[in-house]
Amino acid sequence: MNVLQNVPEEVITRAKGVRLLAMDVDGVLSDGRLYFSANGDELKAFNILDGLGIKLLQRAGILTALITGRHSPLTARRAGDLGIIHLYQGRDDKLQALQELASDLHLTLAECAYIGDDLPDLGAIRAAGLGVTVPNGYWQVRQAAHWCTSTGGGQGAVRELSDLILAAQGQLQPILRSFEQEPD
Repeated sequence: MNVLQNVPEEVITRAKGVRLLAMDVDGVLSDGRLYFSANGDELKAFNILDGLGIKLLQRAGILTALITGRHSPLTARRAGDLGIIHLYQGRDDKLQALQELASDLHLTLAECAYIGDDLPDLGAIRAAGLGVTVPNGYWQVRQAAHWCTSTGGGQGAVRELSDLILAAQGQLQPILRSFEQEPD
């Protein structure tokens, strides 16, 4: 399967220059629903496909970050599990957070991809070299994004974006081959 088959050439060109993928959490890495137990504990479901996609980006030398408006111990735990060291919680101004992160990492915004789903993500999506959303994202965000995944938030959308970035940079096939094992 050719990951880039139905991707516009402009998106592929933008993906070639990505050195950082910054992600919103709720609605992107999760399905956007918040669950609370009777004693107030927060629960979230994360998709394992997204997790491996993030790890593959890191393996290819692409930096990863989470930028979220909420404070959540579950988000911190997921970031830790995935080796994401750039975690910005409680940041309602996602564009400002992305600008700070890019500056700290000596990157231009053109070298950043950002995926989000709602109005707080709009500025970051517009400013990033590759601004991405999910099909269940808010209509105005979908209009502003350079690309929209076919997979919904919390259902593997980040994996789809990871594959696109890696394929555009010529790194996907070698990574996939490294998982193939010859039978004994």
